[in-house]
Amino acid sequence: MGYCFRKGYPNDFVSYGIAKLPDFDYAWHKANDFAESYPALERFNGFVRRDEFGNLWGKMINDPSPQGEVLYGALEKWEDLDSYVFPSLSDPRRFAHIEEGIRNNPDKFRMGVLPGFPFSIMRYMRKMEYFLADLLLEKDSVMRLNDIIVNELLKIIDNFADAGIDALFFCEDWGTQDRLLINPVLWRELFKPSFKTLFNRIHSGNMYIIMHSCGYIYDILEDLIELGTNVFQFDQPTLMGVDRIASLFYKKAVLFSPVNIQTTLPTGDKELIESEAKLLADKFFHGGGFIAKDYGDYDTIQIKEEWVCWMRNAFINSGSPESEKQ
Repeated sequence: MGYCFRKGYPNDFVSYGIAKLPDFDYAWHKANDFAESYPALERFNGFVRRDEFGNLWGKMINDPSPQGEVLYGALEKWEDLDSYVFPSLSDPRRFAHIEEGIRNNPDKFRMGVLPGFPFSIMRYMRKMEYFLADLLLEKDSVMRLNDIIVNELLKIIDNFADAGIDALFFCEDWGTQDRLLINPVLWRELFKPSFKTLFNRIHSGNMYIIMHSCGYIYDILEDLIELGTNVFQFDQPTLMGVDRIASLFYKKAVLFSPVNIQTTLPTGDKELIESEAKLLADKFFHGGGFIAKDYGDYDTIQIKEEWVCWMRNAFINSGSPESEKQ
C-alpha cells in the first residue's frame, strides 16, 4: 500500500507543477478592480482573479476555498478563437525547478501535475453552461480548440518526461452524483481520441497516468482502463459501488483515495470512518493496488483533524505487515 498523507504521516510522493511566472498577477482582488471591464462586478460581494488562460474567477467574500468559480471565460465568443494566444505553459524554463526537487527527494515517487486536460480547460474557457451546449451545437469549433489544447499538452508532457517525472496527474471532472456529464457515446466520439493521443505520449515517456475525477463516471471506466489509466484518484470511492469498481480494477488499475469525503468523513463517526478505510484497503490492496491519501482541502468541507487522524491510522494499520499476512 502506498501513502500520500500530510506532514507527520507517511508520504511516498512529491509533486511538481509548472512554475508560475514571476511577473503574472495570480492574486485575488476586490471585484471593483475589474468593474470597468465587467460592470456587473460592481454588485459582486467577493473577490476575483485572472488565470493564465485569461479566465476571470470569482469567490464570495466568506468563501474559504482557494479556487472559486469562473465568472467570465477567456473565450466568450467562438469568433475570438482566431486571435486567442495560448499561455506559455510549455516553456522549458517552467520545468527547471524539478531537477533540484528530485535531487532533494531522491527516494520519493515523482508526480508531475498537468494544468488540466482538454475538457477541463475548454469548459473554463467557455464556462460550463455554454460549453455543454457547444458540444452539440458547435462541434467543429470545439474540436478545433481541442486540437490546439492537445498539441500544447503534448509539449508539456514531453517537458515532464525530460525532467524525470514518474507519473503525470491530471484533474478532469466528468461526473455528477449519479451520471456522466454527457452521453457516453458523445464522450467516445469527441474526447476518447484525445485521451488516447495524450495517454500514448505519457506512456511513451515512461510515465504512469493518474486521473482525478469527481462524481459518477462508471459508464466510461472501462474505456479509461482500456486507454491505459494506471491510477484513478477518487474522493468519493464508494459512490459507484466498491465491489464493482474493485472488479473492474482487478490487476489493471490502482485506486488512490481517502474515505468518501461527502458521506463518510464529514460524519465524524469514528467507527464508520475506520470501517470504510479498512474496506477500501481490503478490496483494492491485493487486487491491483491501493494508495491512501489525504483530501486536499479539509477546511472548506469543515473536517476536523481528529477525524482525519482516524482515517490515516486505519489505513496505515490496514497496510501494516501484520494485516498483509491475513
